[in-house]
Amino acid sequence: MNRIDRLSAILIQLQSRRTIRAQDIANRFEISLRTVYRDIRSLEEAGIPIIGEAGVGYSLTDGYRLPPVMFTREEATAFITAEKLVVNLTDTANGSSYSNALYKIRAVLKSADKDYLENLDDKIEVFKATHVSPALHAHHNPLQSILNAIAGKNVMQLNYFAYYRQEHTSRLIEPVGVFYLDNYWHLIAYCREREAYRDFRFDRITDLSTCPELYNDRHPSLKNYLRDMFKEIKLEEVIIKVDQYAYPYLGQQKYYHGYVTENQLEDGIEIQFLTNSLEGFARWFIAFADHAVVLQPEALLARVRCIYAGIGEKLA
Repeated sequence: MNRIDRLSAILIQLQSRRTIRAQDIANRFEISLRTVYRDIRSLEEAGIPIIGEAGVGYSLTDGYRLPPVMFTREEATAFITAEKLVVNLTDTANGSSYSNALYKIRAVLKSADKDYLENLDDKIEVFKATHVSPALHAHHNPLQSILNAIAGKNVMQLNYFAYYRQEHTSRLIEPVGVFYLDNYWHLIAYCREREAYRDFRFDRITDLSTCPELYNDRHPSLKNYLRDMFKEIKLEEVIIKVDQYAYPYLGQQKYYHGYVTENQLEDGIEIQFLTNSLEGFARWFIAFADHAVVLQPEALLARVRCIYAGIGEKLA
């Protein structure tokens, strides 16, 4: 990216948030802090009213606005691709909101770019997985309520169905953040009843309301919480070899069992996994075990043999 384009992008970034740290700018454009300071100085010399506060970051003076932003053709194409992903891979309410926002983006495009996107619209498709989460009812879509509570630091009253205990619970929570994984939205929140952080799946929330009470923002960021959570998961390396006949039948299931990489051999395909459950992997492996071998670990091979022995006893 040349310097003129970078200066324009920095200016847009400054308008996107109340405060931007110099390090954030440096990370985005992969430049040094010295270069960031020089670029900020150039924008100031061009008459852009930038406020800089040591230890806080940069911001634009209240009331300053950029003229309407024109998107490049590549950026506009990215928007329409993202729409397909959001509409098909998240919940209905969120997909509808994104589509409405995209109509406003299309409105500011040049006529030629509008025609370009219209020609591409039906040339990009995203299909939902066969197994999808239950749709949230129109009157019970908690995403926006949760985000509003996080922004306002409001305590929430949550009614939840705990699947593993098969019981309904009611509790006060302090919402930390949300994430989307394997067709489900999840809420990470501090539960005052349990005095610990908990993961609540949206489809198991039976009722949710925002309380006027505010909580102190003493919680870790969502990114740090998830990073620490996955650090605690012990992963074991598994290597198997599958023959050419059976390999296509592994399908998408291999990704759910920690697929990492594969290597084409003369007598089959060697596949590496990192799994957090040898028991689960062993039972999946049995589905195609007559066309595969376990290369490592020995514990997995022993468990497969044990399961086969149990099957033999049942069939005797």
